[in-house]
This record gives sequence, C-alpha cells and structure tokens, in this order.
Amino acid sequence: MNLIRTVLICPLLAVSLCAAAHAGEARYLGLLNRAHDSVVALEVAPAGSDAFVARPIEVLAGGGGSSMVRLGDQGCRFDLRMTFGNGRRAVYHAVDVCRGDTLAIHPLPRSRPQTAVAGR
Repeated sequence: MNLIRTVLICPLLAVSLCAAAHAGEARYLGLLNRAHDSVVALEVAPAGSDAFVARPIEVLAGGGGSSMVRLGDQGCRFDLRMTFGNGRRAVYHAVDVCRGDTLAIHPLPRSRPQTAVAGR
C-alpha cells in the first residue's frame, strides 16, 4: 500500500515543485481524497471572495484518490468548494499553495450537510 501511495504522490510532487519554481505562473494543487465519498465537483475562488469558478475534474474517488488541479494564475491563497457524490459540500478556506503542494480532503462530520474547513 505504501508503494502505491509513493507511486501516486511522486508525480504530484514533481509538478508542484515545478509550479513553485515559477512564481509568476499558474498555481497547481494536488488533491488527496481521504473522505469516504468521491468528490464530483470542484469550484475555486481567491481567498475571502465569493467568486467561485468551476474547475473541471474527473471524479476523485474516496478513500485515497488523487489528482492535480490548476487553481489560478496569481496569488497563493484560494478557497476550494467541493461537492461529494452524496450531495454534501465542504469549503476549504485560505488554502496556501505557496506553503504546500497537496491538500488532504478529510471525511465530513455526519451532523452537517455543508462544512467549512480552515486552510492549512
């Protein structure tokens, strides 16, 4: 299992390091879905704004699926709104792509249909 994770994460890290080396170019973020349900839609906005724009993604399988997504061309902090296959939504606020290259998506609490999550 660890070998599979290594094989999946290494390409994500390589792309992220290239993106970080070119500070004026597009910002990318690796997504690692640790939630139980698949992520079926993703929207991105500059941190603190409500200007969400849909980003095309393939379904990101729950339980360890991973993908790379382009967030924007400027800035380091973004808000990410995700919709899961069961209809629930989560918003990750102020995710700083200049400080990290992968966001681990965690399972949502059962009690709330929509959850706000602080950035990392």
